[in-house]
Amino acid sequence: MKDRESIPKATIERLPLYYRCLDKLANFEDVDVVSSKDLGGRLGIPPTQVRKDLSYYGEFGRRGVGYDVFDLKRSVGKILGVDETWTTILVGAGNLGRALVDYKGFEKMGMKLVGVFDAEQSMVGNKIGGIEVLETSKMEKVVEDNDVKLGIITVPTDAAQEVADNMIEAGIEAIWNFAPTRLHVPEDVTVRNEDLAIGIVSLIYHLSWKKKDEEKENS
Repeated sequence: MKDRESIPKATIERLPLYYRCLDKLANFEDVDVVSSKDLGGRLGIPPTQVRKDLSYYGEFGRRGVGYDVFDLKRSVGKILGVDETWTTILVGAGNLGRALVDYKGFEKMGMKLVGVFDAEQSMVGNKIGGIEVLETSKMEKVVEDNDVKLGIITVPTDAAQEVADNMIEAGIEAIWNFAPTRLHVPEDVTVRNEDLAIGIVSLIYHLSWKKKDEEKENS
């Protein structure tokens, strides 16, 4: 496997797509062997790119035969780290937080939610997906007791930085942030931002220009 720093970010971001597709092939379609052409075709990725992405991590498959689906899924899963269990906490038991707690797909990616927290007393004591919502003051103990490294933030913007600070102080090393704000964290803490507003505006932007082009054609 090549040095991690030399692997393109785009390649890393495609690995979960390969894993999800391989999981579907293995568990739902009963496919034993897949070619780079078929794997790429299912994802809209050129087969040459599929082979190049995988080559960063070693030699997989046989020329003219393809990839063993189960072996490749296991290898990609190990590369991603989803072959292990990663205990996780979530802060913010609102609508988005509840939706994430209820999503069962995370379990396939190795994520195990062990704590849900909220600052609103009206939320504390409620159960979401079988997990009781706790006061945020109890977060540090849950993180310590369960060796939690991953935290999810689904709180309003004005509370996000304080929540992040508390997570990091408790021992969290990676944050999945759904609050529409930039978090200030130490260099050794990884943050993934999911700004839903930017996502929908991007779609609207493309629709807007498509509409303008159609109006020009019809004028």
